[in-house]
Amino acid sequence: MLVRLARFSGLIVGAILGWQAAFLIPGVPHVWMEVEFLRWGVPLAAAGAIIGYVLTPYLVVKPARATALWIRNLPLAQLVAGSIGLAVGLLIAAVLAIPLSRLPSPFGQVLPLIGTLVLGYLGTVAFLYRYPDLLELWHSRGASLTRRSEGRPVLVDTSVIIDGRIVDIARTGFLRGPFLIPQFILSELQHIADSEDPIRRNRGRRGLDVLRRLQEEVGCEVRFVEDMVQDAREVDEKLIRLALQYRCPILTNDYNLNRIASLQGLEVLNINDLANAVKIPLLPGESVEIDIIQEGKEADQGVGYLDDGTMIVVQEGRPYIGRRIRVTVTKVLQTSAGRMIFAVPATSRS
Repeated sequence: MLVRLARFSGLIVGAILGWQAAFLIPGVPHVWMEVEFLRWGVPLAAAGAIIGYVLTPYLVVKPARATALWIRNLPLAQLVAGSIGLAVGLLIAAVLAIPLSRLPSPFGQVLPLIGTLVLGYLGTVAFLYRYPDLLELWHSRGASLTRRSEGRPVLVDTSVIIDGRIVDIARTGFLRGPFLIPQFILSELQHIADSEDPIRRNRGRRGLDVLRRLQEEVGCEVRFVEDMVQDAREVDEKLIRLALQYRCPILTNDYNLNRIASLQGLEVLNINDLANAVKIPLLPGESVEIDIIQEGKEADQGVGYLDDGTMIVVQEGRPYIGRRIRVTVTKVLQTSAGRMIFAVPATSRS
């Protein structure tokens, strides 16, 4: 329907323009009843009508649809920021148009129009590119967003959401949010939840449930922020760009993201590091009771675990598998995977 209406309008406009073009031909009488004028006016009007009928959908409908699609996909914050920037640019251009119009000809006629176009474009572009800073100023009301009394904003990675321990940490009050969830993280969770692999599907659904629990059970503020990084493809790169824009830390369990973000000077909060930091401190010579539950890598070793999940390798502990014994710590190693404790049965040291 829209194409038909555009073609009909183009036909009429093209015919009118073709008819008017006949008045511009030298030697043709400017009286449309004259035969000489009709000899040129009718063919030109017909040609204009045909051209308008054929080209109007390509000149009007398709650009209009492309513009409507671009506006529909544009985040609301960017659309509002661009509109405000355009208004500011036009306002400045209107103020400058008065002195510019008093310049000698032809500058007085040309410069106001050029100034309007340039300042309108610059205002739109400036507000589009800097609107995260404007949002920060608005939310902080003159103070830094990272110093708000309600808590420091934290940009959350997919690995932390799927992990689920963020709910317990937030419940204790060590992290109060607000938690910033980019749209591409939410889309990644949705993609994982829709996976055909049952393990990935369960992980994705658990991540979505974690967000619900953060909002409903814990009562934390969870903000879903727009994807403002259009030129980055990888999720990690987008997170780093957003963290630089918001000047806030990244909460993640991803080792590679941790390293890359740290190299760029960003603050990274790693739940695994937090878990290792709060594990029970044991020093060589101390003793503790554990259950020996399985064999170790060596022939005489047994393996047990503390309540926080720390693994204890017990030399000469194989005969005690399935029993609870007291062991004496001999060595503590800190590895990239966590802390590992070596011990021997306390009875063998007596």
